[in-house]
Amino acid sequence: MRNDHYYPADHFINRELSLLQFQRRVLAQAADPTVPLLERLRFLCIVSSNLDEFFEIRVSGIKEQIRVGSRKSGEDGISPTELLERVSREVHAIIARQYQLLNEDILPALEQEGVVFLRRNQWSEAQRAWIRTFFLNEVMPVLTPIGLDPAHPFPRVLNKSLNFAVELEGRDAFGRDSGAAIVQAPRALPRVIRLPREICEHEYGFVFLSSVLHAHVGELFSGMHVLGCYQFRVTRNSDLFLDEEEVKDLRASLKGELQQRQFGGAVRLEVADNCSVDMASFLLQHFHLDGDDLYRAPGIVNLVRLMQIPDWVERADLKYPPFVPGLPKALEKRQQIFAAIRSQDILLHHPFQSFAPVIEMLRAAADDPHVLAIKMTVYRTGTDSVLMEHLARAAQKGKEVTVVLELMARFDEEANITLANRLEEVGAHVVYGVFGYKTHAKLLMVVRREEDGLRHYMHMGTGNYHPRTTRFYTDFGLLTCNKEIGEDVAEVFKQLTGLGKATELRHLWQSPFTLQPKVVAAIGREAEIARGGRRGRILAKMNALLEPETIEALYAASQAGVEIDLIIRGPCALRPGVPGLSDNIRVRSVVGRFLEHHRIFHFHADGEDRMYLSSADWMDRNFFRRIEIAFPVLDPRLKRRVMKEGLRPYLGDNCQAWDMQADGSYRRKNPRSIRRAAQLILLKELAASS
Repeated sequence: MRNDHYYPADHFINRELSLLQFQRRVLAQAADPTVPLLERLRFLCIVSSNLDEFFEIRVSGIKEQIRVGSRKSGEDGISPTELLERVSREVHAIIARQYQLLNEDILPALEQEGVVFLRRNQWSEAQRAWIRTFFLNEVMPVLTPIGLDPAHPFPRVLNKSLNFAVELEGRDAFGRDSGAAIVQAPRALPRVIRLPREICEHEYGFVFLSSVLHAHVGELFSGMHVLGCYQFRVTRNSDLFLDEEEVKDLRASLKGELQQRQFGGAVRLEVADNCSVDMASFLLQHFHLDGDDLYRAPGIVNLVRLMQIPDWVERADLKYPPFVPGLPKALEKRQQIFAAIRSQDILLHHPFQSFAPVIEMLRAAADDPHVLAIKMTVYRTGTDSVLMEHLARAAQKGKEVTVVLELMARFDEEANITLANRLEEVGAHVVYGVFGYKTHAKLLMVVRREEDGLRHYMHMGTGNYHPRTTRFYTDFGLLTCNKEIGEDVAEVFKQLTGLGKATELRHLWQSPFTLQPKVVAAIGREAEIARGGRRGRILAKMNALLEPETIEALYAASQAGVEIDLIIRGPCALRPGVPGLSDNIRVRSVVGRFLEHHRIFHFHADGEDRMYLSSADWMDRNFFRRIEIAFPVLDPRLKRRVMKEGLRPYLGDNCQAWDMQADGSYRRKNPRSIRRAAQLILLKELAASS
């Protein structure tokens, strides 16, 4: 683990503020008229979903720093109190822009296309009748209105759930006149309801559950006068904490923590913009929040509920065109997968190329009588993953199946516990890695008996074994049976399932042991080469760059004359283009149809062109608190492919690229003549058809 060093605070951009800059870049996709209309709506929802997690994890962390009296939030030197104020201002501005886009641009444009969200004052008599019947039959029976009085305390409010605060006047049958009630919308109820076509003038007519309840809330309080009904939503601290000294059974302890996650400390209150000042103050007081924690929404609270709409609306002209992922040439002849891997290393580039070869490798391993063992790391894979079906079948057939399952994969913990139970029931060995270190490496190893002895077949990737996300995350995967790499992978699995000292691996860089020192050393070698008057060059692509020692190494390399291009999708703490510090460093972010997710590290290395792919970003957590790997691309042909597909198109992108400025802001590239969008280029070159 790295030693503590002092670095000047002005060398670094704050992580949280940089992450909010990323949300602005995503929001710009929702504002882009060249993006299909329903996809613009989807981007708007993605921002809301991202902000939810930002509050659940990042803002809750800042509040905890304030509680314990921390003086600074990070290497940038900003105090937690100042940071929380700056975060609040920035998020309020982002949300204001969100609703402006929704109300003034996207919803009117959708209405012109026959996709309408009807407000209460727009309902026809036929619609009112249908909605009332829907309320009485489908909604009212599952609601439990709770009047606030000494016998009915404020109900426990689930994290991110939809609730209504109701102001009332009058006395009920028991003479009570508390003046306020809470109505919670059960999660079983749909948040968006499609109206029957026969009562709607438009092809697609929708109403919100909130509108339905607002219109009929009086039904819940017979004889009382409703003064106001206001949507509200509370976001809670959702980080999990397990004490290593107290935990005896990780799975059992985690189950207990998950039950409490829904009721962590409140960090944000969202209300409809018509919420009265008195009610907003009452809610803030109840949840122990300040005025800066209040977010008024000029529309529905929680835009994430609109995420389903693009899937419900069958309008291909309002969505990205479909495509069929391609296959590498080595697999186009559809030969047996193990024979194909024996003949040469195979590089897969998702989503432009299919994830099917990985599924086929596991399917073949489950059914092949020559396969003796399968070992796999799983971080996120989904609850209905076909990969897990193949693993289960392999175990049932008597093969040695070992799954290193990361129970602490954030927000996938419950799904992974279910998966662990299922795999153990069919005889697979399930282990949870090393407590205190998340297993984030993406590894699959198949041990097969062949004529010349046992051979290891591997898949190593930059992304999760999740067939759904491989359709919209950009990732590389390498299929190989290289003997030395196989020995490295086997050693990593031995560490994860057993006990023992870490040994030096021949090819893989592994955290928490060698990955960060190897990266820093590789950067340092480029600096030495440049000081010697030769060419120093670094190209790297990842999701985040935050680790200070690595950033300082990049600064030193820049000052030595190394040309450095970094493609960082999300937060970046490094300041590019600062005279005397980072003159030779350029940072850009690419945001488009697909989520940029591959991690690529390329060092010129005096002409050796050392190329690594990895599951790790250059962050403290990935370097020191996770089990990660970076694996080399040894085949010169595949190195050229990684450069051609994973780096050069992104450096040449002038449509979806944003150049980072020294102050942490970003400027979008604008094409002057020929438009070059990396993802569109790759779709054209690699996909089978569109």
